[in-house]
Amino acid sequence: MKFRKNVAYPIQVLRFSVKRGFCCIKNIPLFSSIPLKFKNMNKSYLIVLCLVIQLQLSGQTDSLTATISGIITGKSAVVGVQITEIETGTSVTLNPEYKYPLMSVFKLHLGVTVLHAIDEGKLSLEQGVLIKKSDLMENTWSPIRVKYPEGNVTLTIKELLQYTIADSDNNGCDILLSLIGGPAGVENYMHEIGVNAVQIRVSENDMHQHPDTLYANWTKLDAAASLLQLVYSGKILKATTNKFLMETLYATTTGPLRLKGQLPEGTAVAHKTGTAGEDNNGVTAAVNDIGIVTLPNGNHLIICVFVRNTKEAFETNEKIIADISYAAWVYFGI
Repeated sequence: MKFRKNVAYPIQVLRFSVKRGFCCIKNIPLFSSIPLKFKNMNKSYLIVLCLVIQLQLSGQTDSLTATISGIITGKSAVVGVQITEIETGTSVTLNPEYKYPLMSVFKLHLGVTVLHAIDEGKLSLEQGVLIKKSDLMENTWSPIRVKYPEGNVTLTIKELLQYTIADSDNNGCDILLSLIGGPAGVENYMHEIGVNAVQIRVSENDMHQHPDTLYANWTKLDAAASLLQLVYSGKILKATTNKFLMETLYATTTGPLRLKGQLPEGTAVAHKTGTAGEDNNGVTAAVNDIGIVTLPNGNHLIICVFVRNTKEAFETNEKIIADISYAAWVYFGI
């Protein structure tokens, strides 16, 4: 779309580039008239204008921040939230200072690492992996073990990824970890691609055997959002592997009452959940869901919600996530 100079447009400037001299826009009134080319403007004036716009924008997200604060106020939990509209960069963050236990959310990080190894030719999606009975840990979430209780079956890496990401299979997770150097292989690749505020140190079996390690795999909010941004952009994986990953995330079967819980039926949500059990003191280390939500206008939201050290009922924890997701969907999508 081309804009004519000195014509009034109902716009809100979302990002401003002094160097390139242009604005990115969204259809919310800010100024009654504004020229969109600034090549001849004084640079100092542009900087001042940019600061004014920034103040306008911070006020625009105050209502969403207030809504989310109302959702989490009074809850016996630490709730971390980061929401970003990909196309505009508009973002809301609450409680970013904490390290949030990932739980099964780290299977997304694992999946990205495995697919990177496939892109490099070290593995292939159709490569078969023999699953022995000894690989199938009992007393843990594992659709693979339910379907093949005696093991002795060969599954492709593609199937293992689908079980591990979409169905959150714990045994599938650890089998895939064994192919890429364990938890350290995942953490190293995350840091390589710039997702730095994340730590991956233990497997599902480690957490199963030693509950004190539940906090060993953690992320900061910005790191979780950054990984989703990289996946959405297609910048870290080849087109075919990235397409497979997105399709697998859209096919997630776990946590239907979390990010998707209150969204209109049919809303596209590519997401990964994570859940801890309740300890003897009635504390649940984590109930999480992070993902990419497609809005009615075609834009996309990154939504990361981590409910940490909660004493709330499981249903309440899921509703917190659903309420926040719906608040964001209404704010950005209507």
